[in-house]
Amino acid sequence: MATPSDAERPPLLGGWLGFEARVALRFLREGRMQTLLIIVGVAAGVAVIAYISALINGLQSNTLTKTLGAQAHITIRPPEDVVLPARQPAAGASVLADTQPREQRLRSIANWQSLVPMLERRAEVTAVSPMVSGSGLGLRGEARQAIALLGVDLDRYDRIVGLRGKVIAGQAQLGPGEAIIGKELASDLAVRIGDRLTVLTGPVSESVRVTALVDLGVRDLNRRTVIVPLRLAQSLLALPGGATSVDLTVRDVWSADTLARELRRELPYKVEPWQETNAQLVTALNAQSVSTTLIRAVVLIVVVLGIASVLVVSVVQKRREIGILRAMGATRAQVVRLFLVQGAVLGAAGSAIGLLLAVAMIWLFTHFVRGSDGQPLFWITLPPDTALRVALVATVSGVLAAIAPARRAARMDPAEAIRL
Repeated sequence: MATPSDAERPPLLGGWLGFEARVALRFLREGRMQTLLIIVGVAAGVAVIAYISALINGLQSNTLTKTLGAQAHITIRPPEDVVLPARQPAAGASVLADTQPREQRLRSIANWQSLVPMLERRAEVTAVSPMVSGSGLGLRGEARQAIALLGVDLDRYDRIVGLRGKVIAGQAQLGPGEAIIGKELASDLAVRIGDRLTVLTGPVSESVRVTALVDLGVRDLNRRTVIVPLRLAQSLLALPGGATSVDLTVRDVWSADTLARELRRELPYKVEPWQETNAQLVTALNAQSVSTTLIRAVVLIVVVLGIASVLVVSVVQKRREIGILRAMGATRAQVVRLFLVQGAVLGAAGSAIGLLLAVAMIWLFTHFVRGSDGQPLFWITLPPDTALRVALVATVSGVLAAIAPARRAARMDPAEAIRL
């Protein structure tokens, strides 16, 4: 039976995609069980991808918040003391030498007062705080405890670590002769708000009044931290007018290492980003990201194969109908679009249901998974842009999965298809 060419056939039932959409939906309704199963499969895949994405993002965000909540994104320190050779060896000469490493003494950053405003002018820097830090002893009566003494400008330091938000008793203030201490240290020394303790650093000692207790999130820090005004720490550690470090925070925590490399080229100081200080944490976060990507890829492949298998079966089951449509004037392009629409409908419907399932799973996690203190382990959310991206990927995957079945259907000879 002769059939007109695709170029000679008029558009069927008018309107681009009008005919294809109606036939595609009819095919899907006729195979209700297959359609339902694949939509459920797509929904399960989308729910897993969205939930895993939200869970890992929440876990990483919580980990970073706790880790960086007690430290700066970038720390600038004076260069280490090194032993220099008495003279440079002559060219080509071999030198046998045994150099004793030099002990590291407490040193101030040269010209730190001019360094601070220079750093504050950088667009990516959000806060700068000079600090004087050293070790000492905390004394009260017969009790004594090794401490880490921090001398800071309270307002600047608060912008680095959010110190005022960590106060659990008292009021954060650092006037002359005042101190803020960790809650574990307060317990060890039996100190309450308003009590005094003695800070001893070598031959120098000073009595300070406790104005607040803080929880820094790490027990070891809570057990040894004493925060005093910058000038008092300079006096106690014999560094008049000095600063042993300058702390920075940046807008994007992951750009800290890039900025640190730039500062190393510009400044004669030791510059450490948080990524170097917490190398094992960064490795663990990267491993989590890689694992999440692999899970997404595997689930997406399963979704694509599921949609493709259903549409391949649909081509076999609808051979006669496809042949009749071709004989009535449907072009090959219309047949291709018919199956692409089916793939898009399956992907979109599964995405919508899958996102609802993901939101339900997130709600269950945040309301029923609790830590030992009865509080949620951490809060997770599904950002709208993430949900939209997951839905778009699933829908596009449905269209891509339909390409092979669509091409197979379009290549059918109408006469042979009708006789089958």
